Amino acid sequence: MSESQGPSTHYKPYRLKQTLSGHSEAVSCVKFSKDGRLLGSASLDKTIRIWSASASSPASAFKRELRGHSEGVSDFAWSSDARYICSASDDRSLRIWDVHTGDCVKTLKGHTSMVFCVNFNPQSNLIVSGSFDETLRIWDVKTGKCQKIISAHTDPITAVHFNRDGSLIVSSSRDGSCKIWDSATGACLKTLIDDKTPAVSFVEFSPNGKFILAATLDDTLES
Repeated sequence: MSESQGPSTHYKPYRLKQTLSGHSEAVSCVKFSKDGRLLGSASLDKTIRIWSASASSPASAFKRELRGHSEGVSDFAWSSDARYICSASDDRSLRIWDVHTGDCVKTLKGHTSMVFCVNFNPQSNLIVSGSFDETLRIWDVKTGKCQKIISAHTDPITAVHFNRDGSLIVSSSRDGSCKIWDSATGACLKTLIDDKTPAVSFVEFSPNGKFILAATLDDTLES
């Protein structure tokens, strides 16, 4: 189709399907499971709620509430098989939840300030977390033990993400930098920083692992 023809007439704009209500305070994070069947939402009300993504009505969408944190939940991540969720909280802990039962199966403690971001590796046997204490921590899912503590940034960490094979971690921070880490050794392989050093609010590897997308507080996206 040539540019003169304009946008495709087959395009159908998104429309509101339904509104899900239940949290009592601000919602901090929403994410689909990897298979798209479930939706999770985290909130400052200290809970994570699990919803069916295919339910025909809001009343039938709600599946269960995960409650156990003593402060608000800033972020959470799904395991690859959608069986588990790991949540990151202002109470300085992470919790691993069995989505099927709603049970907390592990509590991960060690950060000395609010835990702001979390992600599973693709194999879902490791978790990386970032905190206002300026450290990254790598955790073993099976044992719940911290394998590595990395003094990563000079300001709070805003996002963490594994690449597609789990060999690398990228982190972003309010200090204006993104850093790439070897997940096995904890070594910093590269530091990406802008001359103006605006705070970086989010970072993620592209699906093929060749690029990094970063969002900054100077109103731009960079890749």
